[in-house]
Amino acid sequence: MTLKSGVGMSNNRNPKDAARQAAEQALARAGTQEPDFVLLFASVGYSQQVVLDEVRAVTGAPVCGCSAEGVIAGTDAQESNFCVAVMALKSDELRVRHGIATELKADPQSAGRSIGQAIAKDMPDNPIALLIFPDGMTMNFDKMAAGIESSLPDGISIPMLGGTASDNLKFERTYQYCDDRVVSDGISWALLHGPTRVTYGVNHGCIPVGVEHTVTRSDGNVIYEIDGRPAVEVLRDYMSQVELDDWMKVVMTLSLGLKAPRQFGADYDQFVIRTLVGGLDAESGSVTVADAVDEGSSVWVTRRDYDKMAEGVERTCNDILTDLDGTPPQLVFHFDCVGRGKSFLREQQKRDLLGNLRERLGDAPWVGFYCYGEISPVCGKNAFHNLTMVLAALY
Repeated sequence: MTLKSGVGMSNNRNPKDAARQAAEQALARAGTQEPDFVLLFASVGYSQQVVLDEVRAVTGAPVCGCSAEGVIAGTDAQESNFCVAVMALKSDELRVRHGIATELKADPQSAGRSIGQAIAKDMPDNPIALLIFPDGMTMNFDKMAAGIESSLPDGISIPMLGGTASDNLKFERTYQYCDDRVVSDGISWALLHGPTRVTYGVNHGCIPVGVEHTVTRSDGNVIYEIDGRPAVEVLRDYMSQVELDDWMKVVMTLSLGLKAPRQFGADYDQFVIRTLVGGLDAESGSVTVADAVDEGSSVWVTRRDYDKMAEGVERTCNDILTDLDGTPPQLVFHFDCVGRGKSFLREQQKRDLLGNLRERLGDAPWVGFYCYGEISPVCGKNAFHNLTMVLAALY
């Protein structure tokens, strides 16, 4: 299979110039002026429609993507209000079908079902992966994924890989792109199919900082009580009132660890991480996390740890290299949590981790962004993650 792809990046403050520069770099590096498909990630300091329209004008190709707190392109990772990354792809056999769903918050299962039905309508024989970029402020992953999976033909399972759209850490509004459309509260998606394979891995870098607790009252992704106490009071045991009054400090310091499902296996980790993206409600004493939490669930307060993060990156890289078995990847997708970027890592640490990955996996075109949540299967089950890195390689 012949696969041409290239990645470009720009941090020009003018949205039209930035989009053009990144798109032209991507085309030049792909060695084509007529790509079959384009991925686009851009931060929210730009007019999103201007960026999208210019990328479309330069490439003349179908486009899929979303807004981002920062973008990743090759050995470079930029986190600012003004950065854009473009990947251009052309292949004689790899094919891409894409689309967008809306009204994610009101009915996530229906939004997911519309994606599954669009795929099933003309089901390809060899689906590889579903790249998926939901709104990071409105997604309920379990319901969305159930809608997708229930609409596929019996016996068909497609790995979901991607991340949730993000903004500039203000948690106000994110954007999803499909061709000439920019929406919020949606899901942009791209189905890859053809005679190629994908290998992927996910890891988090959090450790528990206290004792085991129990969720005693919850409603979906809102946790009202832990150990019979308002959830905010339990968090107060781990942070001062001054810190609790600074919501971003809470989000960037603490998270919750839930017992990993048994089907994840021993190689993943004992915890899955949930960030406190939805805020604290002082009146009800509740906290809102990124996905549903059942009453009776065991929960630990956790924090990020650089050593564990670095070990996880190394382990994921080793697993992917094992699957590649000496075959160089043709394209790498990289979806990293905003909590693993500049909010936690020094610039040199961030570049060291990325550089180590690039050195070991080679110089394949490499594109991604910093998300509010990451999506990757674990042991065959599509799952939602927080404070993780998802890496996927086509080969």
